[in-house]
Amino acid sequence: MTTQILWGSLVLGICAFIHIGLLITAIPVTRFVGTSLSKVHFLFRGSLLIVTVFAFVVFAHTIQVWLWAFCFVMLGALVTVEEAIYFSLVTYTTVGYGDVTVDERFRIFAAMASVTGLLTFGLSTAFLVTFFERVRPIRGHDRKHDHYHDGGHL
Repeated sequence: MTTQILWGSLVLGICAFIHIGLLITAIPVTRFVGTSLSKVHFLFRGSLLIVTVFAFVVFAHTIQVWLWAFCFVMLGALVTVEEAIYFSLVTYTTVGYGDVTVDERFRIFAAMASVTGLLTFGLSTAFLVTFFERVRPIRGHDRKHDHYHDGGHL
């Protein structure tokens, strides 16, 4: 049991590092996109900024699902990559259909994938809410008050 918790915590920590790193990387990329599109209509620019940030968030979660799947295969908890990705995705998102399960030797380790998903989805939600607040024009579509027109920050 202790070994499962320790290994699960290690993978969770790696996932958190990846997730936070990608969210932090999204900030300068989004600033660059916003500055590059400063002359573009605010609706189109805002949409591209949101798509950019959303792509980083989805990519971060995808990497984590693949990492958990890799661990399940390497530990022998699951046999095929397809089965491991499916199980990781269903566990990470806390859907837990139950049609694919792991042996009791890996249950606590697998539950750590759910904890990872809960924590990183929380981070993603907070990040997206903050981003939406900052990307929207403060007064209608007045460019003087648009954070991405005047070099404002996220």
